[in-house]
Amino acid sequence: MDFPAFPDAPPLLCAEEKSELSQPSCSIVRYKAIIEEKTQIYNDLFHSLYPIEKLVKGLAAFFDEILQSAWQAKELLHDTNVSLVAVGGYGRSELHPKSDIDLLILIDNETSAPQQKLEAFITFLWDINLDVGHSVRTIDECADMAANDITIITNLIESRTLIGSNDLLAALKTRIDTTKMWDGQSFYQAKLAEQKQRHAKYQNTAYNLEPNLKECPGGLRDMQVIDWVAKRHLHTHRLSALIEKNFLSEDEYIQLKGAVSHLWRIRWALHMVSGRKEDRLLFDHQRTLTRLFGFDDDDLKRNVERFMQGYYQSVASIQQLNDLLLQHFEESFLAKNAIDNIEVINDHFQIANGQLEARSATLFQDNPSSMLELYVLLGAHENIKGIRANTMRQLRDSLEVVDDHFRNDKTNTDLFLDIIASRYRLTSILRSMKHLGLLGRYLPEFGAIIGQMQHDLFHIYTVDAHTLQLVENLRRLWLPEFKQKFPISAQAIRHVPKVELLYIAGLYHDIAKGRGGDHSELGCVDAQAFCERHGLSKRDTELVVWLVRNHLFMSVTAQRKDISDPEVIWEFASYVKDQEHLDYLFILTVADINATNPTMWNSWRASLMRQLYLETKRALRRGLDSPIDADMISDEHKQRALEIMIERNVDIMEAENIWETIEDEYFIRSNGDEIAWNTEAILRHRPSDKPLIAITPLGGRNFSGASKIFIYTLISKHLFAVTAATFEQLGLTILDAKISHTTDNFSLDSFVVMDSNDSDTNLHLDRERITLIRNTLMDQLETPSLYESVVQRHTPRILKIFNSPATAHFVSQPEEVWSALEITAPDRPGLLALVGQFFMNHNIMLHKAKIATLGERVEDTFYITKENGDLITDEDTMNTICTLLKEKIDRFSQAMD
Repeated sequence: MDFPAFPDAPPLLCAEEKSELSQPSCSIVRYKAIIEEKTQIYNDLFHSLYPIEKLVKGLAAFFDEILQSAWQAKELLHDTNVSLVAVGGYGRSELHPKSDIDLLILIDNETSAPQQKLEAFITFLWDINLDVGHSVRTIDECADMAANDITIITNLIESRTLIGSNDLLAALKTRIDTTKMWDGQSFYQAKLAEQKQRHAKYQNTAYNLEPNLKECPGGLRDMQVIDWVAKRHLHTHRLSALIEKNFLSEDEYIQLKGAVSHLWRIRWALHMVSGRKEDRLLFDHQRTLTRLFGFDDDDLKRNVERFMQGYYQSVASIQQLNDLLLQHFEESFLAKNAIDNIEVINDHFQIANGQLEARSATLFQDNPSSMLELYVLLGAHENIKGIRANTMRQLRDSLEVVDDHFRNDKTNTDLFLDIIASRYRLTSILRSMKHLGLLGRYLPEFGAIIGQMQHDLFHIYTVDAHTLQLVENLRRLWLPEFKQKFPISAQAIRHVPKVELLYIAGLYHDIAKGRGGDHSELGCVDAQAFCERHGLSKRDTELVVWLVRNHLFMSVTAQRKDISDPEVIWEFASYVKDQEHLDYLFILTVADINATNPTMWNSWRASLMRQLYLETKRALRRGLDSPIDADMISDEHKQRALEIMIERNVDIMEAENIWETIEDEYFIRSNGDEIAWNTEAILRHRPSDKPLIAITPLGGRNFSGASKIFIYTLISKHLFAVTAATFEQLGLTILDAKISHTTDNFSLDSFVVMDSNDSDTNLHLDRERITLIRNTLMDQLETPSLYESVVQRHTPRILKIFNSPATAHFVSQPEEVWSALEITAPDRPGLLALVGQFFMNHNIMLHKAKIATLGERVEDTFYITKENGDLITDEDTMNTICTLLKEKIDRFSQAMD
């Protein structure tokens, strides 16, 4: 590609423009015109791949001249006891198109401010549309505030005089010198605490779905922390000085500058396309930037993933060097204040002031296996705080020795298994190995997924970050607080024979993401190769491979199949085969869901997983050669309901009379508590001819966010469509629906719902909220012709970005009581009402629905029959239903956007 010749420097004001703008008579319109003209030139240079460093510095220099001209125009030039000072990022001479311009108007302590002139100056800056943040302070005020505020001292150490007396800022810098306040160590500790707090706001990961490229871990702020501490501690004024002081190698400096330049280009483009100060890589911006940065293949999703992988690689570089340099700074402070406390561990390593250190500067070149031995020791010694900076650097510089010979060396494979079996800090070890590049070198298949994102709302982390979060979740199950949150998983993990097999399966469960094809099947190949290379037994290898192949099986069964059906449980148990496989799979599944997207794990999903686990455990105990008897289940549920109602003095004869009219499937799929609640409600309601609507929170601490709504009314074709539309307008999400009929033409509809705004918070079921839900439902059920106008909610911004075509297909069931129709579609307000209307218009009877919202899409299963109760088995009829429904959903999704 031929690039145009670049100017040596970006454009500034020419002499004529400077003279013109400095005149008091120069208009606001003229200022705006020049700013717009020059900014456009800068943006054109950006598109021409002009060096971003020159653009960022050049734009700051251009606005220096604008501000200097405005200062002169407002006749402030001759006020020698006042100066205009650039602070913050602008003080560093770094400016992006829509960045804040932070200014300090500095005044001599003995002089009063020219108030009217300064007000006119600031007003003028606003009038020409500059995003100015400013303060007016004396030297004393600045010094006093800086002494007590880490943010103010940080801004001031990056200050520079734009116009006015240079002596004022010099006097201020003398007052805020390290000999007076915030010495290197105290400044470092404050910035470190500030960084930790900032990282916590982003879940301590750089790999968020819509990352903030300035504030996230590994973002531009982390690079600035390095720069700030260096300036305060080492009195440097340029980052390259860290090379001379042996804090950075030349290669590391190049790596850091390259990563920062990449983020600067992205930030410049963000400001340009959004037209405002924007540091968040929102999904719609990701798509725009993907094209802007030259990813123009037909596969938009893949292009976005490639663009974002480059972003994640840059933030990983900054995060890695941030860790290294902050460790270096800490050691330099310790060296000043403490005598080295050395504890020799073996010939290779020692503990120096709590940090693990190589005893030789060439250890990893002389003995490559020591790279893994380092982490074995880290996992075996509780008292080790971390790794010395010089050892971290030596390891990074020695990674080229990790080749196929290294990977197949039995010494190394044994050491890696020892790491997996670490007693302490396993997830910290794996993250350190990843950050330093060792994990990706030792496991090249893992290296391929580093920074691999999935362009959807369900997977909120990159594949590598999700994988390590899964391992961390497994480790957390040993902690008391997580034992309370995940009681069954915590109990099960304490009984599996080899917990390290879970960690290996966790590392490999998504290893094949991004390759195309079924990642579960492709991942089995890598998992088997790992197990064989590391000498695992045939039985252990088969278990790990089975877990990788089936890591989605349990969650799919729980969320998309009718697990109240005994046949579904028997089929699942037959596949799992024994309690050991069930325990391993259950633990892995719970850890996986929680590592995919924390909002996905709510009380309802927890209840489904628990129900599937306990029912399968029960089936395995009974024996797979003794399938569950549906009549026996029905009788058990009825007996439990009778016991409850007897305690409450309910008329049992009347209750059983009601039961005689209800179809058998209701008693198989409803537990005793639910049957008793429904029956009592009907008995209290009779003989009213109005619909019965009963509402209650689901019981127990595991259902803090879910409620059950029971509707008993005459059968009508519009019932589900009306109900779904009403729930949508009330801000309720349907999680589960069961519809049963009676011989006297009544419908018993049970819905599990959660709040749409936050799927795991209480519905605030006070009397007022219950009354609102009941009255709204009653109105809509009595006037069903109006229900189509109920759904008026707008599609959220982030959902509009994802509008993939819907799919619809019938799936087979173990025992075909009903036909199962699976629909995958973009998540849109009113979708369920639309499906209900379709069923109504095509004479389809709905019996049960399983609703699963996975990020930006829904994966719903509807159990249906013909209006007369017959199964839908004719292939032409099934194809027609799927085609028409798919077309209807696609038109609806486009209209909603």
